Amino acid sequence: MPSSPLPLRRITVLSGGVGGARFLQGLLHGLRTGVVPGGSADTEVTVVANTADDWWIHGLKVCPDLDTVMYTLGEGIDVERGWGRREETWSAKTELEAYGVEPTWFGLGDRDIATHLVRTQMLEAGFTLSQVTEALCRRWLTPAHGSSVRLLPMSDDRVETHIAIADPDSASGRSVIHFQEYWVRLRAAVPAEAVLVVGQDAATPAPGVLAAITEADLVVLPPSNPVVSVGTILGVPGIRDALRASAAPVVGLSPIVGDSHVHGMASQMLTSIGVEVSAGAVGVHYGARSAGGVIDGWLVDSRDAAQVPRLEQAGLRAQAVPLMMSGLDATAAMAAAAVSLVAGPA
Repeated sequence: MPSSPLPLRRITVLSGGVGGARFLQGLLHGLRTGVVPGGSADTEVTVVANTADDWWIHGLKVCPDLDTVMYTLGEGIDVERGWGRREETWSAKTELEAYGVEPTWFGLGDRDIATHLVRTQMLEAGFTLSQVTEALCRRWLTPAHGSSVRLLPMSDDRVETHIAIADPDSASGRSVIHFQEYWVRLRAAVPAEAVLVVGQDAATPAPGVLAAITEADLVVLPPSNPVVSVGTILGVPGIRDALRASAAPVVGLSPIVGDSHVHGMASQMLTSIGVEVSAGAVGVHYGARSAGGVIDGWLVDSRDAAQVPRLEQAGLRAQAVPLMMSGLDATAAMAAAAVSLVAGPA
């Protein structure tokens, strides 16, 4: 185990929605309480959030992962659901259904709609998604909420994930649907045959994203979906190269515990790209930077300790520790273990 802690002045986290947001809560708690070695309450945390889940509905621009991180760190999230506003009401959704307006399977809460209205109006006025996000975060990401974090979209360009599924009623035998339809309407209950990220190849990183990676003291890949969250961030041209070139160590935490995901649909997505559903396989999928990949270290859960040698053979520092985010202290301990894994010379 490395013994010299990194001086953590700047940490950058590449985040999806629920899992990434919960990890960030624990990381910030660990920084405030001194649990994370080398860090402090003054450590600057930048979050680069996935925006490939974004879509337009009822004329509004909805950014689920940006909003989940923002609401969670701003203490406005519905804790039980893990998304949307707490103390939410659903009058607008009920009225839209009464008018027969589709889709009825995707609900926008009354309080949540205010965020989407502000975002849409600003976008239509010519502001970029980065500028809109910064404006929204002035309300939520403040010391008054226990966090002072910079939240960046991965790109200001429109990037959307679509999922190919079998469709016997289609002439081709396949249909391609938006990620939100696959996740919310179908609940990821049918196999995903392919993941198609529309607009990704032409996208550019949002302002500040590349600098946040190259100027960081540590980059973290939290236990977010490796295909449709962290994977889509890495797919924006320039971001993967920045990770490989950064002087900062890059460490990841497995979203797979045992033989399945803890939350979400990582199992379905990994299967769709031909990656074994295991903690070790996901680490190897990301790959060691020393061998052309994007990470230096990989944490797996204690029950997956037998996979550590496989990861070490792939050129990664690896360790098995408890990875269940059962509370702030447990999650802070995960963050501390991630730092310690890559904190000094091998």
